[in-house]
Amino acid sequence: MSTLRRELTLVDSGLAIYDIGTVNGVVSDAVAEPRFRTTALASLAALGLALAAVGLYGVVAYSVSQRTVEIGVRMALGATRRDVTGMVLTQGLRLAAIGVALGLAASAALVRTLSALLYGIAPTDVWSFGGAAGVLAGVTLVASYLPARRATRVDPMVALRAL
Repeated sequence: MSTLRRELTLVDSGLAIYDIGTVNGVVSDAVAEPRFRTTALASLAALGLALAAVGLYGVVAYSVSQRTVEIGVRMALGATRRDVTGMVLTQGLRLAAIGVALGLAASAALVRTLSALLYGIAPTDVWSFGGAAGVLAGVTLVASYLPARRATRVDPMVALRAL
């Protein structure tokens, strides 16, 4: 920078030289604010996704645990563990599919309002939408499977006595 200043002074001594920097520095300064907003928005979105996943797990796991007696009765009547687990997973994933479809529709409708805050990401980024939907479907799968597996281990006679 000192060499540049000296050479410019030799060309024109009346030239006011200030704030000399590289093109990369100028570009970096120009996109700093949009990049910060996008990072903040992505962080809040990740936090919202994590909260949704924890809440979804809690609700689905509680729902399945409330059906332990029903599952025991089904097993007493001849249903296999695989049948019961499949039934619970199917019901859980059906609810998750409905929720994800409604969420994707609402997100697609509202994404244009956030497009001014995004930097480097398209408002309809398929990977973002698909990733969020995949995480919530995966959480629903785990939230359905673990309590269903636990409920299928209950002795059917204990479940019948609880009626």
